[in-house]
Amino acid sequence: MPHVTIEQGPAGNPVYQVGRKSFVFFRTPRPDAFDPETGERYDDVIVIWVPSEDDKLALTQDPDSPFFTTDHFRGHLSVLVRGSRIPELSLAELTEVIQDAWLSRASATRARQWLNANAGNVSD
Repeated sequence: MPHVTIEQGPAGNPVYQVGRKSFVFFRTPRPDAFDPETGERYDDVIVIWVPSEDDKLALTQDPDSPFFTTDHFRGHLSVLVRGSRIPELSLAELTEVIQDAWLSRASATRARQWLNANAGNVSD
């Protein structure tokens, strides 16, 4: 995706931005995302922005989906996914989620230019 920069979070974790707005970041272990059996905090959580609450719900409502959310992210237009579960997604699914994240945070001009240039290549 064009115009992407990678910043470093407080713990050195990568934060992907477009126009200084984050659209994907690798989260440090937090108390709201943990293994329900051991209580151990997940150390591989990735936050991905989504365009709308409907998109968030579509990705998180199936309990077998690798995408999830926590109360901490209630009202925030993002989903969480563990890095260890990324292989459960097809390349097309992952591409679509990342494209949508970028589009939801890019300026209207950048988004329009990218969509026009990639009209036949955008994942549906």
